[in-house]
Amino acid sequence: MTEQIDHADVKIPPPILTIIFIVIAYVAKWTIPIPFVVPNILRNIGFGLIVVGFLLGIAAFLEFRKARTTVDPHGRVSSVVTSGIYRFTRNPIYLGFLLMLIGIPLNSGTYWGLILAPVFIYFINSSVIEREEAYLEKKFGDVYTSYKSRVRRWL
Repeated sequence: MTEQIDHADVKIPPPILTIIFIVIAYVAKWTIPIPFVVPNILRNIGFGLIVVGFLLGIAAFLEFRKARTTVDPHGRVSSVVTSGIYRFTRNPIYLGFLLMLIGIPLNSGTYWGLILAPVFIYFINSSVIEREEAYLEKKFGDVYTSYKSRVRRWL
């Protein structure tokens, strides 16, 4: 008898994927320096992006906790969360990770996080979000597809 898998088939945990991209940004900063100085105003904006990204993650976590379901893409989801921050974006945690990927390198004086952002979006969409959405559609059917039709994937 085969066991039914009751979770999204995500291979690389999203926080690990984010850290990998941040590391790539720093390796690129040291190996392929960009000859443009990041002005202080952009460094400050980078810091703001870090804070907003972190707060998005906290807001999402609190909604998951309130709904008594897991935030772990390898865990068994018990409900579709549509309240709080999830009224505006289906993926506030990944949006927060994106803002941190842009903000952390920018705050430390490199544009590499901004340059890598489209590649990160591609990887998160293809290796995480699409798998999670397929799982949620299969598990929750119309409840999830209705939510998906009302709320955008990113913003």
